[in-house]
Order: sequence, then structure tokens, then C-alpha cells
Amino acid sequence: MKVSFPQAPEPDAETAEAARQLFAGPVEFVKGVVAMDGVPPADRPEVCFAGRSNVGKSSLINALTGRKGIARASNTPGRTQEINYFTLGERAYLVDLPGYGFARAPLPVVRKWQALLKAYLAGRPTLRRAFCLIDSRHGIKPVDHEIMTLLDRSAVPFQVVLTKADKLGPNKIKPVLDQVETELQKHPAAFPELVVTSSDKGHGIATLRAIIAGLD
Repeated sequence: MKVSFPQAPEPDAETAEAARQLFAGPVEFVKGVVAMDGVPPADRPEVCFAGRSNVGKSSLINALTGRKGIARASNTPGRTQEINYFTLGERAYLVDLPGYGFARAPLPVVRKWQALLKAYLAGRPTLRRAFCLIDSRHGIKPVDHEIMTLLDRSAVPFQVVLTKADKLGPNKIKPVLDQVETELQKHPAAFPELVVTSSDKGHGIATLRAIIAGLD
């Protein structure tokens, strides 16, 4: 049976404002983690952001929080090999996972990161949802299936967020949405709604904020 993946609806004004206020409150960098013994206590819900290098992950986190430099993009995709923790007030953690699919990183670095990622996804009981970022211009690629399969096996629900939608004309997003829906049929952990965003234009940011705010 085919599962539908419609675009997530925009929140009503009250819900959008409550989520905006949450993200407008204190957001602070906690630490970068290179091993599981360094993760903060699992004392609040958390969501994580995953995506291949150069997908616009840092820009999206900055747009969500309304801060230009809270998450810093590396000039070299795949250079940052840490799990970065941010507080969302005292209510939740936002977790920025290193970009995957990096071709320039040495193989031992890749293996170490893959082991850390597996340990994190399998051993974080407070993880409410992973957001898998997909570049609207390219759709789901084989390397994206690798992380999605890992999420399936770890029983971590994930939701696809399409980035850089402003780079496409309004008539060009439909084939991408169709491709994503087809590819997601392979992944039982996929949440059946898509979020289409543009960090530059602000499109979809209020919707994603509301989704995260509702995951307590």
C-alpha cells in the first residue's frame, strides 16, 4: 500500500506565534560531542537535523532561531565532525549532526563518524524526531537512503525537510515532491508529511517551528 506524503499544513496564527516566541527565546550552544560519553544528560526532549554536506543545514537552524551565527557553516563540507548541541530555552535540545556524504574526509574519520552516529541514534531515549534535510534541486540520493535506513533500524521517526526551495520555480518542485514520495516508500520510519523550506526567503520556517514545538 502506497503511503502519501503531503506537505505539512501551515500552523494557525496562535500556534505559529507560540512557536515563534519559543525560538525567539534563549538559544545557546552547549557543546560539540565527539563520543557518546560527552552527550548532555537526557533530561529533556530533543530533535536532530541530518543532511548531506552543503544541504543548507546551518542556514536552516539559523533561520529557525532567527540568529545568523548560532550554527556556523564550514567552508569545507564535512569538516565538522561533532554532534553539536543547542538549548531551546529549558524546553528542548536542538542537535546538529555533521553533514554526511563528504568525499574529502579521510576514511578513518568517516568510519568514526558513522560509529558515533549509530551510537547516538540507537542510544538517545529522549530523541523525539530526526529531520532529514534534502536539497530541493536534487531530491533523495543514494547516500540519503543510508541515513534513512539507519533511522529505520534505530526506530527513530524522521521527517523530510526540503531545503533551498527558492532555487526552483513553482512548476519544478512537483517532480521533486513526487520523487521524494516514491523514495520514502522504502522507509517505515518516515513521518508522512513533508516540509518545504527556504532559509533565505523564510518559506516553511513557521511550519517547521510549530512542528518542533509540538513534539514535547
